[in-house]
Amino acid sequence: MAACALRRGLLATVSKYNKKHTQRILSIIDSSSGFEVYRPRLQCLACGLANNIQQKRFMSSRPEGKVLETVGVFEAVKQHGKYETGQLFLHSVFGYRGIVLFPWHARLYDRDVTPPMSDSKPEPPGAHGSKEVKGKTHTYYQVLIDTRDCPHISQRSQTEAVTFLANHDDSRALYAIPGLDYVSHEDILPYNSTEQVPIQHELFERFLMFNPAKSPPFTARDTLKAWQEKNHPWLELSDVHRETTENIRVTVIPFYMGMREAQNSHVYWWRYCIRLENMGNEVVQLRERHWRIFSLSGTLETVRGRGVVGREPVLSKEQPAFQYSSHVSLQAPSGHMWGTFRIERTDGSHFDVRIPPFSLESNKDDKAPPAGYTF
Repeated sequence: MAACALRRGLLATVSKYNKKHTQRILSIIDSSSGFEVYRPRLQCLACGLANNIQQKRFMSSRPEGKVLETVGVFEAVKQHGKYETGQLFLHSVFGYRGIVLFPWHARLYDRDVTPPMSDSKPEPPGAHGSKEVKGKTHTYYQVLIDTRDCPHISQRSQTEAVTFLANHDDSRALYAIPGLDYVSHEDILPYNSTEQVPIQHELFERFLMFNPAKSPPFTARDTLKAWQEKNHPWLELSDVHRETTENIRVTVIPFYMGMREAQNSHVYWWRYCIRLENMGNEVVQLRERHWRIFSLSGTLETVRGRGVVGREPVLSKEQPAFQYSSHVSLQAPSGHMWGTFRIERTDGSHFDVRIPPFSLESNKDDKAPPAGYTF
């Protein structure tokens, strides 16, 4: 992590917080000495921001040609309430710099929590287990990722994960908006900066304006409000599903993308975002995927393959998470998906990690196509 930050000359990467929830922050002192290490009381492990709590200094020779710069100053993590539009943050798992555009209020179905019998979500037909899961309101945020950080997180998280159906006759054509992401409330490490353009992204100045009278000092332009309203059906995050097997936690977020006509039939498209996270100390590697896809039309499809999106990621204590997006289409307006990931330990043994079952629903308005980059 530190080497990656040194290469880009700006320390703003965050290591995954460990069980003790400590935080480490690095910043350059001057051009002739090494760096300072601060250990504030915030409940995450992070680096890249200056702070002045519980200061402890370590001196080290600076690598030739490498300069660390202060990004900003940490703010208190919000235990209650939500972050506002324009809030700068570091991602607590993937370490990138970002800024909040607007919040989403989702229903989190956590299979690791034992629910009461009422207010629960039933299992889809054929899914593993028979437990009903209670949904709990949880806040996520639509955010912009600083493009300077994208090359350093591309092996851990896709930076073109938000996709739309194209507005033409090709029913399979998709396009992506680079540097747009969804971030859970607990993954936000807020900070402030004196820069008027602290985030580099082509949509930053289209969506936000600097307003020093506000806190945070960035407010939404009319273009952001119009874009959010027009694309709401295709951006909306409504359900989040989570389950842990042998310290590997899988989180799934499905998105309905719309319907297209192909060969005299209707084809319904969904995008789903998956995050795998190693909550333990053992190094493991994802080797295979096994999906079961049930359609309302009555078909049940099985999909097996090596890895995910062409990769077989290693999950370790130092690099505990991997996040990716993929797509599925059905010739029916709804369905379900569930399955397993085959995980390999360092001794060569394997175990299966459950992918929590989730619904594919198309209860959005299909009359207006996605607007994408239209402002």
